[in-house]
Amino acid sequence: MKLPVPVAADRPVLIAGPTASGKSSLALEIAETQGGVIVNADALQVFDGWRILTARPSPEDEARVPHHLYGHVPFDGAYSVGDWLREVAPLLDGRERPIIVGGTGLYFTALTEGLAEIPPTPSDVRAEGDGLPLDRLLSALDARTRDGIDQRNRARVQRAWEVLRATGRGLADWQADTPPPLLPLSGTTPIVVDADRDWLAGRIERRFDLMLDSGAMDEAKRMEPTFSPHHASSKAIGAAELIGVVRGELFPEVARDRAVVATRQYAKRQRTWLRNRMGNWTRLHRPSTD
Repeated sequence: MKLPVPVAADRPVLIAGPTASGKSSLALEIAETQGGVIVNADALQVFDGWRILTARPSPEDEARVPHHLYGHVPFDGAYSVGDWLREVAPLLDGRERPIIVGGTGLYFTALTEGLAEIPPTPSDVRAEGDGLPLDRLLSALDARTRDGIDQRNRARVQRAWEVLRATGRGLADWQADTPPPLLPLSGTTPIVVDADRDWLAGRIERRFDLMLDSGAMDEAKRMEPTFSPHHASSKAIGAAELIGVVRGELFPEVARDRAVVATRQYAKRQRTWLRNRMGNWTRLHRPSTD
C-alpha cells in the first residue's frame, strides 16, 4: 500500500490537523503498513466518559494496533500539557516507533520545542479564574503574553491569567526559559493535514450526525448526573448542548446545529494555528489534489 505522504519507517511520526480531517485513519494506515504504536495528542481524548463525542478510536481500531494515552484520565480529573509530556516521554525510548496524532497544537509544540517548567496552579487561583469573564482575564495579562495567545480561546487565556496570578510572572517570561525539547522536530516525520474549508465543513456535519447515530445521546444521558462545566472533559464540543437536550433545555435539532457550528469554529482556529506554527511540516492536502 502506498502511503499518501513519504514516511520513513525508522522515524517517529507526528500527525497534526484540524478535527474531522482523517488524522486517526492516517495514523492507523501508517502503523499497519510500517509498524509502530499510536499515541494520542488530543487534549480531550485523554479523558474517559465522552468516548463517542470526542471521536476516540473505536475498540475495533484499538485492537488492530497498540494505542496509548486514550481515555485514561477520569472525566472529572485535571490534565495539562506538562502531564502529557511526562506520560509521552517513556514512549520515546526507541523500543517501538511512536506515531503521535491529534489536534492539540500545543502538545506538538511542547514536544518539539520544549515546555517551560511552570509551577502548578493552586486550586483557589483556578477557582477565582473560573469566576471571571474573558475580558477581565485578558485585561490583567501583560502585553507580551496577551499578544502571543489566542485571545478567543478561554482555556488558553485563563491558563495565562492563572500563571501570572500564581507566580507573579507572565506566561511569555516563563516560556522564554524553556528547556530543550523531548523530541526535536528534525528527528521526526512531521505531517500536517491541510484540509480545504468547505470539504472539512461537510465532514464535520456528517461526523456529528454519525456520532448521534452511534449513541452520543446515550453517552450524554450517562454523563448528565455528574456533568459540570468546570470539568476539563466537559469542553468536548457538543457536550453542553447534548446535556441541554437530556435536561429538556434544548430541542435536539437546535443542539445538533449549535454543536456543528461550534466544531466548524474550532476547526477554523486549529487551521490558523497549524498555518502559523507548522509551516515547515510536510503538508497532506485534503481532499487530494492528485
